[in-house]
Amino acid sequence: MNHDFDVISAARNWRVEASPAFLPNHVVDELFARDVLTLEQLRARLSKPIYKSLQATLERGETLDPGIADTVALAMKNWAMEKGATHYTHWFQPLTGATAEKHDSFVSPAGDGQAIAVFSGKELIQAEPDASSFPSGGLRATFEARGYTAWDPSSPAFIMRHANGATLCIPTAFASWTGEALDNKTPLLRSTEALNKAVTPALRLFGASEGTRVGSTLGAEQEYFLIAEEYYFRRPDLVMTGRTLFGAQPPRGQELEDHYFGAIPDRVLSFMTDAETQLYALGIPVKTRHNEVAPGQFEIAPIFEQSNVAADHQQLIMQVLRNTARKYGLVALLHEKPFVGVNGSGKHCNWSMSTNAGENLLEPGDTPHENLQFLFFCSAVIKAVDEHQDLLRISVASASNDHRLGANEAPPAILSIFLGTELTDIFDRLASGEKGRGAEAGLLGLGSSVLPPLPRHAGDRNRTSPFAFTGNKFEFRAAGSSQSISMPITVLNTIVADAVQSLTAELEARLTRGEDLGGAVGEIVRDTYTRHKRIVFNGDGYSEEWHREAEQGRGLLNLRTSLDAIEHLVDEKNARLFEKFGVLSGRELAARQEIMYDQYFKTVNIEGETTEYVAQTMILPAAAGYLGDLGAVRTPSRALDATAGEVAGLTDELYDALQTLREQNRALGGDHIHEKAHHVRDHVLPAMIQVRRAADKLEKVVADKHWPLPTYRQMLFVK
Repeated sequence: MNHDFDVISAARNWRVEASPAFLPNHVVDELFARDVLTLEQLRARLSKPIYKSLQATLERGETLDPGIADTVALAMKNWAMEKGATHYTHWFQPLTGATAEKHDSFVSPAGDGQAIAVFSGKELIQAEPDASSFPSGGLRATFEARGYTAWDPSSPAFIMRHANGATLCIPTAFASWTGEALDNKTPLLRSTEALNKAVTPALRLFGASEGTRVGSTLGAEQEYFLIAEEYYFRRPDLVMTGRTLFGAQPPRGQELEDHYFGAIPDRVLSFMTDAETQLYALGIPVKTRHNEVAPGQFEIAPIFEQSNVAADHQQLIMQVLRNTARKYGLVALLHEKPFVGVNGSGKHCNWSMSTNAGENLLEPGDTPHENLQFLFFCSAVIKAVDEHQDLLRISVASASNDHRLGANEAPPAILSIFLGTELTDIFDRLASGEKGRGAEAGLLGLGSSVLPPLPRHAGDRNRTSPFAFTGNKFEFRAAGSSQSISMPITVLNTIVADAVQSLTAELEARLTRGEDLGGAVGEIVRDTYTRHKRIVFNGDGYSEEWHREAEQGRGLLNLRTSLDAIEHLVDEKNARLFEKFGVLSGRELAARQEIMYDQYFKTVNIEGETTEYVAQTMILPAAAGYLGDLGAVRTPSRALDATAGEVAGLTDELYDALQTLREQNRALGGDHIHEKAHHVRDHVLPAMIQVRRAADKLEKVVADKHWPLPTYRQMLFVK
């Protein structure tokens, strides 16, 4: 069954079906944030006292005054209805990694067959979804169903449009009746406040004003694949699991390195333009689009913004990519490793800290060796990553990311920091008592008078590092393409808050003893770097030599699989850290560990059962059908005999492997979710690999007309 011609024809005729939500004939400044209730919109619709009260919450972190809720709700409703909204929803992020929403109409009966549009402050501030129907890790049972969503005024309300209307979306937090966080947003907001409380005392020592507030900023690069929609629906493994559980390597993959930054196919570029137009309207500052390394792989990247808003926007980016692709006869795949043998997809998190005045605390300036404030905060990050390697690894742990971490295109599971030549030289000089800087930037001559000399940075980049300094921020490259970025940011905020608080206490003690600021900071930076230098590595993070050195020579953690990492989440040091800063209670932390175990087990269990189903009902019959064709040929032939023998042997190999997989799928591994998770990792995944190995061999010898699944050649190269 080869439908290549039909798929190619559909690709050529996609324009007939495509109907962009917004035609890209608007200039960006008119379009940007058109569907967002911005502060400027609120200022125009609220009285000055009410706006100032709301502004105090947003800009200075003061407690929200419930008394202004009715007025804000009325302004929000009127704005939304002017935009065409008929319904509203509390938009939240439960511990599924996705978003959730329940729509309510503005319409309320008024008697005598009349109706009016109603939206009160109470409805704005609080709603009540069923807390027992979302993952809770034991915090909520079925008979304990009450949960609340609470308005998050720090993230603006927005309009989501669909073919027949629009909905007002109100970003909210989600908590249980007993007050525990059941979402990704609440700990993120708590960690942001923890970072502010830890960093502002340090900034005051460097001369900052009393009104200074600090938050983290983030820009997350999103990688994804696009395949033809028909191929997707003919692959039960893609539909059920998001990745291909079968597939022989085609003659050509990414070896020629011609896809990366290549010309974007017309249909794909039209899809990208449509998606970007929608994202602009939602106030999402997408900046970059390009072909990624693997065939069929692409990337979209926004510029940085406040991390809690960036986390919301990342969820919207994934939603818009998925929805928009379907309009163009495509499917967006966000799984970390949808295709074996070519690069997988990540979500690189570019993280920094900034003040409410816009000062980037990780900006080294032109003379980083003299920038005491930068060196102080940079050394705090080094300390944080070294002391909490486990938490950073845990924050990106999932069954899907295990297929990517440690592979040739992704950072290894060993955490390390790339500082680059210039910064490493500066810190090494400080550690040895020297002063000044060694490596400096310069100009790069290109050998042609028509080409301008280019400014050359003092250090290179390192794409093998999981945590790399990239000019004025750190890029955490281990996050998976399908995951919410809230947990990685929460961890980064919290561990850096802890490190800054520790170094600030030491600095205050030194200043109290009469030391000058420059000398005290210099000593702290030197001592901190000396203690934590083992985490700094500028070489090839993929090399076997580094893995040996990291584990044996430096004592760094190598938590190879997600289960190796997850078991450490509730370690005493981690529970103490999160409790100390009020980010996660012991119960909330333990609940998240249970959810991670549960999601790991269910993910691999679904994959195992899908592998069994496809092999039993599609691949074995295809092999048998081909054998039947070969057996029907009456003319003796050594080629036919050899082919029939090979197919028969591989069919038996597949059958035997399938029996083993069937047994492991039924075993489940015990009654406890921890046991089940370890069972699927240690027994189901290896059995799946054996089934796939036999099936992929069969794909290379069974006649194309018999093969039931679209191949890698088709999915990766037919656009």
